[in-house]
Amino acid sequence: MTGRRRILLRWTALVLGATGIAMTFETAEMPPIHFTNEAARAGLTARNVSGDATHKKYLPELNGSGVAFIDYNNDGLPDIFQINGTVAVPSDSAAPISHLYRNNGDGTFTDVTTKAGVGSSGWGQGACVGDYDNDGWDDLLVTYYGHNRLFHNNGNGTFSDVADEAGLAATNGKWNTGCAFVDYDRDGKLDLFIAAYVDLGDHFSDAPPPGSGEFCQYKGMPIACGPRGLKTAPNHLYRNAGNGKFTDVSETSGIRKTPGHYSLGVLTLDYDGDGWPDIYVACDSAPSILLHNNRDGTFRDVGLSSGTAFNDDGETQAGMGVAAADYDHDGHLDIVKTNFSDDSPNLYQSNGANTFSDRVFDAGLGRLREYLGWGVVAGDFDNDGWSDIFIVNGHLTPEIDKAAGDSRFRQRKLLYRNLRNGRFEEISSKSGSGFSELHSSRGAAAADILNDGRMSVFVNELDEPPSLLVPDRESTNHWIGIRTIGSESNRDGIGAVVRAKCGNLSQVDEVRSGGSYLSQNDLRIHFGLGSCNKVDELTVTWPCGRVDHWRNIPADQQILLNEGAASWHPAARR
Repeated sequence: MTGRRRILLRWTALVLGATGIAMTFETAEMPPIHFTNEAARAGLTARNVSGDATHKKYLPELNGSGVAFIDYNNDGLPDIFQINGTVAVPSDSAAPISHLYRNNGDGTFTDVTTKAGVGSSGWGQGACVGDYDNDGWDDLLVTYYGHNRLFHNNGNGTFSDVADEAGLAATNGKWNTGCAFVDYDRDGKLDLFIAAYVDLGDHFSDAPPPGSGEFCQYKGMPIACGPRGLKTAPNHLYRNAGNGKFTDVSETSGIRKTPGHYSLGVLTLDYDGDGWPDIYVACDSAPSILLHNNRDGTFRDVGLSSGTAFNDDGETQAGMGVAAADYDHDGHLDIVKTNFSDDSPNLYQSNGANTFSDRVFDAGLGRLREYLGWGVVAGDFDNDGWSDIFIVNGHLTPEIDKAAGDSRFRQRKLLYRNLRNGRFEEISSKSGSGFSELHSSRGAAAADILNDGRMSVFVNELDEPPSLLVPDRESTNHWIGIRTIGSESNRDGIGAVVRAKCGNLSQVDEVRSGGSYLSQNDLRIHFGLGSCNKVDELTVTWPCGRVDHWRNIPADQQILLNEGAASWHPAARR
């Protein structure tokens, strides 16, 4: 960066444990993180619709929708799927539809919705990406209040909705929310977890009117009822049968033994390091769920015993979005969860012994309680080798502005820079115009849209066009992007644990479907490398259990790692 000082920071962290060894880490100076909203210039102009824009009478109008990055045409550039809602009272105008935007590789996108065949309408909620049939083309599951869509990628720029044939459509009154493809039984075929929120029946207009009960008001103001006081809806786990169909194993797998939860964001991670994927679910107004994989086709909820069901005071929260990162570099993945206003997020630090401790206040993330958090991304936005945290916010309905309190309907986004000592600094006010804009944000996902090492964030804004926050300044820090391709494991390598070492810097992440608030990040792993100009060693533990190693990989490029291959390959763009 021109004119910027180059400093080498040294700090010492005490590694707790039996050895008590003090270790020293060296990284380059923290460069600036600066974003602008490039959505309009990029051609991302479709307005999100979520019921009435000024007076929201029903609960589905409040929650909004997620977003997804998917390289649907295999050209090495992440494309964008923007989920849309609809209106509660039908009108003569055309129904709103979701949109697929093709990445042109120059910072702009082209709307290919009609050609691709994904322009469905309805109360769209969430999305997750995965190559469920291992044909080399990523597919897209979109959840709805009502029938889900499973868009099978035909490999020619088009999709076919096969949800009915696959057994994933669900019933009309089912309110499906977050989802994730996950190979829970490690048979090489992607299974599917779908969370559910509230059972409103076939007609949510039959719900009690705003202000009619204890859970139908906010600070004395009438508001849409729920979720408390309404009937909960059950989550679903579907096993991939390998013939284009899925089998509902929700009962036999044991996930239904946790009843009475309003489920939203879904996160997969192997939290205990046993090689089998577990599932964390953020729940609204109820304890959150951590489903431990028993390695025999069943799960048990360990949310309470692991310390991830409540906050540090043992209180139930209103969980929305979820993300995972090893923010403290101890080799174990930690969990970030966003919550309702008048509360703080959670930063569940892994203790390395199958338990977590909420460090949100110790880490400096608990101060701004007027924000209602939704989408959350844990990513290295300055490429210094340490995960930062990006949270998008917004309240439920414009009427909130009339209520007593300091929380508003439109809110700014928050960026927390990792200070590399267990703490974060909130730097939103000095991180560019993208953080000064006010929106009521919902889903958010991140990707390196230009393959140049700069992570951008796409955000669904309630009742507005979306935002695309793009870093507008280069960093002198190095980076590596990694696409995993399975052979014995599922084709996307979803569930693979990737570890990178350069100098004294060691990092870990997992390839995952779903996450954030009902959203999907780029399936590629992104590691910032600080001052390292190469990766000394990359280790991938594949879902099938195989472990591969690659060494001496030059930095600042996207690469392909094929399961079982002796060499890595540059990711070629077509």
